[in-house]
Amino acid sequence: MDTLLPQVLVEAALRVIEANRAAGRRVAVAESCTGGLVSAALTEVQGASDVFDAGFVTYANEAKLSMLGVSSDVLETFGAVSIAVAWSMAQAALRKSGADVAVAITGIAGPGGGSEKKPVGTVVFARAERDADPADIHADRKAFGDLGRGGIRLQAALCALELLMPRPEVSPAP
Repeated sequence: MDTLLPQVLVEAALRVIEANRAAGRRVAVAESCTGGLVSAALTEVQGASDVFDAGFVTYANEAKLSMLGVSSDVLETFGAVSIAVAWSMAQAALRKSGADVAVAITGIAGPGGGSEKKPVGTVVFARAERDADPADIHADRKAFGDLGRGGIRLQAALCALELLMPRPEVSPAP
């Protein structure tokens, strides 16, 4: 495949497109530290328009506020790299698109910008699904360590793609 992106990323995006196409689902992403890398990977796949609805690149806090409507109180209280902000971003991407599932990514790719509580390599993810219980929050914080800016962004994109995979239906216990 003719691509500028790492093969592992394109292969992961292909799996996401194929699995969501089979499930009849459309997807959206809200990206910060990945700067559109997840959207770029998804659109490397021929026929992605069957599945990929929208990508929001909200790198600056102002963009998170204006494009996604993340609350300034949430941003100020928890910081951009937090479960609260990632969850708000995922919910907004779902609301502002025709997608069935949305994933948000926000983090610190470095080399600067880290702190003792949120070192370089800290990335937070959230997944929101249409018609799901809003109290059912799917979010996670990962500490990739200082893999270098490119390494952190690649690992974050791979995690986000994994979150876009349809989850197997769990049957209720008899």
